[in-house]
Amino acid sequence: MSSDHADAGDDVHNVFVTEATVDGNDDGPLAGRTIAIKDNMSTEGVRTTCGSAMLDEYVPPYNATVVDRVLDAGATMVGKANMDEFAMGGTTETSAFGATENPAAPDRVPGGSSGGSAAAVAAGEADLALGSDTGGSVRNPAAFCGVVGIKPTYGLVSRYGIVAYANSLEQVGPLANTVEDAALLLDVISGPDPNDATTNDGGADSEYAAAADGDVEGLTVGVITDLIEGADDDVVETFEASLDDLEAQGAAITEVSLDSLEHAVQAYYVIAMSEASSNLARFDGVRYGPDTDAEGNWNEQFAAVREEGFGPEVKRRILLGTYALSAGYHDKYYKKAQDARAWVKQDFDDAFEDVDVLASPTMPVVPPKLGESLDDPLQLYLMDANTVPVNLANLPAISVPAGDVDGLPVGCQLIGPKFGEETIIRAASAVEN
Repeated sequence: MSSDHADAGDDVHNVFVTEATVDGNDDGPLAGRTIAIKDNMSTEGVRTTCGSAMLDEYVPPYNATVVDRVLDAGATMVGKANMDEFAMGGTTETSAFGATENPAAPDRVPGGSSGGSAAAVAAGEADLALGSDTGGSVRNPAAFCGVVGIKPTYGLVSRYGIVAYANSLEQVGPLANTVEDAALLLDVISGPDPNDATTNDGGADSEYAAAADGDVEGLTVGVITDLIEGADDDVVETFEASLDDLEAQGAAITEVSLDSLEHAVQAYYVIAMSEASSNLARFDGVRYGPDTDAEGNWNEQFAAVREEGFGPEVKRRILLGTYALSAGYHDKYYKKAQDARAWVKQDFDDAFEDVDVLASPTMPVVPPKLGESLDDPLQLYLMDANTVPVNLANLPAISVPAGDVDGLPVGCQLIGPKFGEETIIRAASAVEN
């Protein structure tokens, strides 16, 4: 194993926080493949920063389960991919190590929070990559960089060794240049893990790579009209062309409306920020965090470490989450958000009684220019409107390239019922073809 503590800016696309070579086994389904690992996944002996100054020099003593599985399958890790700080962002610009460029258009964001992972694949700096998806953080950068990204059903892939942002929402997912390669990586990382009680064997009999056969004859695809209304016209036109392709290959296209989606973004951010407030309380300057010259009692030193270690977006989300959980506001915000989440899940369940797959543009816009969206956090949050409902409902989804608008990639999102990964992979391979 070799490792370099490199500033992310040293890389041509600002892809890696730490460049490191860790060889896997000599054989296995991923033998000869290189892989980038998102920097919130623990890697033994290789620093794991979460894109934050708070963990700038943290070196884990163990591997995340997904890291062990890809190494056991023969992949070679080539680096820890840049990300939005603690996975909080959709552009990779909140990273303490600087923004990642989009290989498709260097003046544009690559998406986030797994922007470094998607950019590594798109730029050819890794064959495969692992990201994590809390509200679209695999699908968003997959769409913006023109690659394939899968968000699995909650519980299909172990979260052991992942630095937590929002436990009930996040899931590790693969990124690759083709649907088949992404599905092959999912075959490797999926399955129960005794270290993660949320995993189960729901996909035990599945063969994801084999499902990438493009056979959509007789498949019914429901187009979510609620997720088209706010999208840019050029994005919708490109997305609809992919639907025409599916129809030409034998799929039936119908329209579906899910009333609950009007409240999905608000519910998602209340829940995610509340869980983040709790999870990030561990970064107290005792076990983790930068050394400071702060004086005073423990509370004053605690505040000083967090002031120095966290960036503006992380601070914002901690404050909002703490407020939502505080006495007198829990029922007003957090409980209502959980009620909305249950409504979203029920709406999806009802829709899948009539269709096999649901579809929408992955992102409602093309990749913004670097620096364009940081001054407007609310607009940045609304950009997640098409992806966060899937996480609220704990369902699987895939983003596959649908085409481009003026050279900027556009993604088609396909959503399946619980443990319906094989179906969305089959449909995505038809879009790809």
